[in-house]
Amino acid sequence: MLSEEQTTEARTTLEELHVEHRDLDLVIDHLLLSPPPDELLVRRLKKRKLLLKDRINQLESALEPDVQA
Repeated sequence: MLSEEQTTEARTTLEELHVEHRDLDLVIDHLLLSPPPDELLVRRLKKRKLLLKDRINQLESALEPDVQA
């Protein structure tokens, strides 16, 4: 179980990750619309986006209260 301070820190980090994830979406969309797209850069950004999504899921799971099945 997370302490109150850890929970606050996790929520702040989570919000920052969500913002970065949305920003990457915008950048990727812009790059794909700009001919010719830099395929290597797009792949790198998509990989970063996936890593962010994994981290977001980890933090969200840690913040959810344990549910008895």
